[in-house]
Amino acid sequence: MGILDLKHKETFDIDDPRRTLQHREVILSKPFLKKLYEEWYAVFKLQAGELPHGTLVELGSGGGFLKETLPQVITSDILQIPDLVDKIFYAQNMPFENESVAGIFMTDVFHHIPDSAAFLKEANRVLMTGGRMVMSEPAKTIFGKFIYKNFHHEPFNTDGDWFIPESGPMSGSNQALPYIVFIRDRDKFEREFPSLKIKEIRYHTPLRYLLSGGVSKKQMVPDFTFNFFKWIENILLKISKEFAMFATIVIEKV
Repeated sequence: MGILDLKHKETFDIDDPRRTLQHREVILSKPFLKKLYEEWYAVFKLQAGELPHGTLVELGSGGGFLKETLPQVITSDILQIPDLVDKIFYAQNMPFENESVAGIFMTDVFHHIPDSAAFLKEANRVLMTGGRMVMSEPAKTIFGKFIYKNFHHEPFNTDGDWFIPESGPMSGSNQALPYIVFIRDRDKFEREFPSLKIKEIRYHTPLRYLLSGGVSKKQMVPDFTFNFFKWIENILLKISKEFAMFATIVIEKV
């Protein structure tokens, strides 16, 4: 599946590195969307401030810009993306010493990892005691599930297992994977990875990503409405977490 470049009117395959560069261009050119990413990155920075001294790693950095918020983070991807990532490697085989990593950060990455168990085993190896994985992922809520199943090209299969088909770095996915591993199968997760503790699951962002148009659609509201819709979101989330489209999951090694 391709995506239409909003500026250059050129279509790239979903697994083509040029699509990642295209995503970055769109994010940086849309102030509403960029501000939303900055908000998510601020949560990462807050978490980083609570970690022991050690290496900080972002997995699946893609077209993001976390390094602007956390300059010390090592950016990474499995795609060769010129000038954007520090290291190229797979999440299931990280080039770090045992217990040397203080923080692993991911934005919409976990649900693309083909073998969740293999990744969690590797994360457990490289994380030091007190280190954390912090990920922002699609949320399995009433509203989130409705949007993802009906208006998104990636699968959202809540009946799936911990493996997803290896078709490509972006085309292989199950957006329900975080729900499956950390909520539906929580007993299994805690049994197989007793040193990895779920510290927090925080539901957020019911509307603003949709309204921004993301990286492939036109923005639906003016930039100056960002804080207004943030206020609306806070009201919705006080009513119910079922309005959320995303969840931030924090897992700590103990």
